[in-house]
Amino acid sequence: MTAAPLPTILVVAVALIDVDGRVLIAKRPEGKKLAGLWEFPGGKVEPGERPEQALIRELKEELGIDVSENCLSPFVFASHAYDSFHLLMPLYLCRRWDGVVTAREHDGLAWVKPSKLSDYPMPPADEPLVAWLRDLL
Repeated sequence: MTAAPLPTILVVAVALIDVDGRVLIAKRPEGKKLAGLWEFPGGKVEPGERPEQALIRELKEELGIDVSENCLSPFVFASHAYDSFHLLMPLYLCRRWDGVVTAREHDGLAWVKPSKLSDYPMPPADEPLVAWLRDLL
């Protein structure tokens, strides 16, 4: 007997890259699923929203920065089955934004060299993205 199919959730994420080649990761806050793990900023794509629109909205809400769509470059995606849903997560690269990156919804932020990203515990869907970033940067 086969299990019921899992719903697919579309979530967008970004690797913000600073002038020193470091990538921003954010610590999931207490009270959220996977609290305490480090992730790439982003969030769910709402109905009727394009992935880029969702990412621009999430970056304003989570980090207080403004990003223009032409500064978002699609890079790679993660596809991961959790217990109750399947996650599809495109990861964008971004090197330009306006404003100061501020933790509005996370327990912390860290600018990390790509070679050190694996030192931070991440959700299972984010982990495979680290190797891609390490190879690119």
